[in-house]
Amino acid sequence: MNKIYLWGIIITAAMLGFTYVSVIGSKGGFNGDIVNMLAVAGAIALVIITVFVVIKYVRQMQVDTADGELADESWDDIGEYKNPIPMGWAIIFLATLVWAMWYFTMGYPVNSYSQIGEYNEDTAAHNAKFEKEYASITGDRLIEMGESVFLAECKVCHGIAADGIDGKAANLNQRIAAKSVKHVIENGSNNMLMGSENPMPDRNGLFNMNTGALITDAEIDAVSAYVANGMNGAGGDVFASTCASCHGETGMGMEYVAPNIASFDTALVTNVLNHGMKGAIGVMPAIDRLNAKQKEAVGAYITSLSK
Repeated sequence: MNKIYLWGIIITAAMLGFTYVSVIGSKGGFNGDIVNMLAVAGAIALVIITVFVVIKYVRQMQVDTADGELADESWDDIGEYKNPIPMGWAIIFLATLVWAMWYFTMGYPVNSYSQIGEYNEDTAAHNAKFEKEYASITGDRLIEMGESVFLAECKVCHGIAADGIDGKAANLNQRIAAKSVKHVIENGSNNMLMGSENPMPDRNGLFNMNTGALITDAEIDAVSAYVANGMNGAGGDVFASTCASCHGETGMGMEYVAPNIASFDTALVTNVLNHGMKGAIGVMPAIDRLNAKQKEAVGAYITSLSK
């Protein structure tokens, strides 16, 4: 027997043996799942076809000679024969098309069962049950829920104590840090903190009404420290003459105009979770995997931290 055919038989037997051991011979085997059966059938077909094709063309390279009719075109005096489509290739191509049509319409149609679909259905049912069961909780129970959600979803960046882990994320024990205030003043902001776009201009659009001029570096430093200190200390005059017209005299924000920068509230935190935000520290992504009640609870918990 030709060595090529012998090696082809040995490789085919070995690969089919590995397939048997890894799937059929393992615990569970096919498990009655048509997907497993189709996968093994596909693996066997690929092994046989691959070995067959390799043997055919290796053998052909050993014994074949070039002949036939040359095409009229040539490329750098290199001609090409008018070879017919290889019969084996054509058969495999058509068989693959038939297999694909059967697979998508009968074998495993796109609307059939899937583990991902089952998981999504179970998750949706659980969320609906969760929201119904906890829809009415408020007060301390809501804060307790928020703490548990925070520890599961937020502590990786903000830390167990919500202190931001040495500046890696925002310190949620205070409304806002001085460097964050300064960054917003210098660069502007449009973080959807009120649930819609309300862009704040950068320093080139911020006028101090007391001086009639754009806000200065010294005034930025002063008002940043004032806001970060809980609306206390020096810088109050700059805030009153530059920021209060939008954020209010106490910094509690104005509906449809500017967000609350004096303290956290549930709506503010929920909007951050819904839309993410970008600031002096970096970018926080939106947290889509939490449902509305969980976001409300996190908002209540974070609000309680700074009181």
